[in-house]
Amino acid sequence: MPNLSNPAARLERTALFVPASRYAMIEKAARSAADAVVIDLEDAVAPAEKEQARSNLVRALREIDFGPRLRIYRINSLHSPFAYRDLIEVVEAVGDRVDLVMVPKVHGPEDLHFVDMLLTQIELYRGQERPIGIEAQIESPRGFLSIREIAAATPRLECLIYGPGDYAAALRAPLASIGERDSYDELYPGHRWHAVMHTIVAAARAYGLRCLDGPFAGLNATAALEQASRTARALGFDGKQCIHPAQLQHVNQIFSPLPAEVARAEAVVQAYAEAVAQGRGSSRFHGTMIDAANLRMAQVVLEQQQQIRHRTQSE
Repeated sequence: MPNLSNPAARLERTALFVPASRYAMIEKAARSAADAVVIDLEDAVAPAEKEQARSNLVRALREIDFGPRLRIYRINSLHSPFAYRDLIEVVEAVGDRVDLVMVPKVHGPEDLHFVDMLLTQIELYRGQERPIGIEAQIESPRGFLSIREIAAATPRLECLIYGPGDYAAALRAPLASIGERDSYDELYPGHRWHAVMHTIVAAARAYGLRCLDGPFAGLNATAALEQASRTARALGFDGKQCIHPAQLQHVNQIFSPLPAEVARAEAVVQAYAEAVAQGRGSSRFHGTMIDAANLRMAQVVLEQQQQIRHRTQSE
């Protein structure tokens, strides 16, 4: 089994999807404001274009400078006739240039066991020492019910991702547009997708993983995109998948601590340190009591800010 460094440490506020069949779009994505570029071999590519799309993907990873952006590609479903070739042809050719493989429609840990084993075999064949990570999309009732087992399936796993479109379809729950609220949301007394989203976040935190919210299909609904992003951040997600470069600025901003949040976190850390130095485990801070729990919350904010600063400096 590969031994990966802390997967939660990678910055992934935004993961921009581009179809592998469109080389020019990959070039543009590599220069975008995205933290990660996801070159898609699955839903965005027609069956007749799958082989050419793989060739485009290999060429892109060989020729394009992605800078500090994570280089991810999404394979086809493991229940399709394409997935094993997606792994073998791409990783054998350019495995050293792949950061992560995204696996769609993960139903249980056995799906990740298969991908893990095949990646291990290819890396051994290539003599590749740096292991490729895995991101798993939760898009089905079986996946939801197996989230805990999926999260513990392999050390390669770095991220759990919510797939709202396929999840709604699998439930037979009406959904007009992926990621957007609709009339059915108004009928339901609560957040219709809270259970699966909260479970993904909880499993990710329990096993030291990242977690991403799924895409938002409305290209002209900026206010609704921002609201969906704020909801995901409030639940604890690290970021959100994006389907258009115009979404990146809004999502990056929402998943970044505000200057006031950073300043408060720094002040909390200082105030707590002073309390400990005086032999106390809690302290008054601007009219509230703070203790070790407040310290941990402040440290999360400062860690996020440090990730963003490092990302900016590496451009």
